[in-house]
Amino acid sequence: MSASLVPGDAFATPGGGHGLLDAIRNRYLLKLLVRKELRVRYRGSVLGMVWSYVKPAVQFAVFYFAVGVFLRMNQTVPNFALYLFSGIVAVNFFTEAFGNATRAVVGNAALVKKIYMPRQLFSVASVYVAGVHFVPQLVVLVAGALVVGWRPNPMQLLAGVAGFGILVIFSLGLGLLFGAVNVLVRDAENIVDLISMVVSWTSPVLYHWAQVAAVLGTGPGWAIYQLNPITPAVELFHYCFWAPTNGVVYEGPPGLAMWTAFAFLTACLTLAVGEIVFRRLDARFAQEL
Repeated sequence: MSASLVPGDAFATPGGGHGLLDAIRNRYLLKLLVRKELRVRYRGSVLGMVWSYVKPAVQFAVFYFAVGVFLRMNQTVPNFALYLFSGIVAVNFFTEAFGNATRAVVGNAALVKKIYMPRQLFSVASVYVAGVHFVPQLVVLVAGALVVGWRPNPMQLLAGVAGFGILVIFSLGLGLLFGAVNVLVRDAENIVDLISMVVSWTSPVLYHWAQVAAVLGTGPGWAIYQLNPITPAVELFHYCFWAPTNGVVYEGPPGLAMWTAFAFLTACLTLAVGEIVFRRLDARFAQEL
């Protein structure tokens, strides 16, 4: 068919359309991209998906002996191994989803330059892959929780879902924002690595929130600490998986419900800003790559 016979509305302008909604609606393309990412990641690997267990296991072992044994956190926090691992699972999902989404467009440069599709698909697929790796860790977490008497109530299960929702929305929003900027300025990847490192230490993963409150108090310093949306999300994971186990008398941080709502709103605002920036820069992707 000649170009003159193709109606004008058959062409799509980069950055036009419905953006992220179009990416979500193209489920078939999303599945193809997820499969491609998984194949590329484990190409030539002997262990394959087993790395989803090995990496967090090694990370947990190092942190447990460094903080739990040497610094004796396992004597002050009951079931510290479960407390630690529930935080690691949450932070690992965020750092993987955020980092991969940032590199998604650049990593798929060949597709970006050859064909047009909603480019947000690349970021969404990266978050989806992080979710695939999250599932094995979640299975291990639940198994460990059951061993120490995990008996959650509906509110605690809902808290876990809410925490995961915050992680998904926030990581996707940041991934869209930095993924678009990364096409123009590759320094964005280094900034993402720094953010991921900071998040690991400014969330209550290796320590208890009460230790932070003892130093900062519950005034302005505490409010600044809670501005990080990952902090309430990690605490929601603790409330879901660690709190309803044997020997734990759970006392949540002050204002957890309020800070959870703030984290959710911050994540949604980040997603909106990330989508706006991504769509504004979308038309330049093919040229810059």
